[in-house]
Amino acid sequence: MKVKSKVLDHTAFERTLTRLAHEILEKNRGSESIVIVGIVTRGEILARRLAAKIQNIEHRELRIGFIDITLYRDDLRGNPAQPILRGTDIHFDITDRNVILVDDVLYTGRTVRAALDELVDLGRPSSIQLAVLVDRGHRELPIRADYVGKNIPTARNEEVRVMLTETDGEDSVLLLETDGGDA
Repeated sequence: MKVKSKVLDHTAFERTLTRLAHEILEKNRGSESIVIVGIVTRGEILARRLAAKIQNIEHRELRIGFIDITLYRDDLRGNPAQPILRGTDIHFDITDRNVILVDDVLYTGRTVRAALDELVDLGRPSSIQLAVLVDRGHRELPIRADYVGKNIPTARNEEVRVMLTETDGEDSVLLLETDGGDA
């Protein structure tokens, strides 16, 4: 794979997260009714950062949890490999709360569908709102994000890679060209 472009550098990345935090607060009229849930693994890191930004703005502690959608995936059937489970970590009731579900890239919608299934198994929230850093299109399911950091129209032979300081040593979003086929 070769890098076609750097879509967001560190400064733009931070600015985008700050904007998402403000949009979430505006839509929910503050942070009293919200909880943040990140989809493991990169969504978890982004959820922590988003929660920290909201807490700094609102000067109040937020409940934050993490969801592992592995057992809710629709592509496990027919896959003989044992899935790696990282575990869901939500130690609060989501019933009657506005859940802000956080992930890095929205693509086909299948990851989000699995997360929605798991969240509904955990309680009955007032709403589930989706926040993604990047929406790259190519949806296979009727799912859209409520909060989008950056829309990046892509071809099927391209990949969006979100780089995070915690795992990759830098914050950026790269557009990569694959050798062909579906990304």
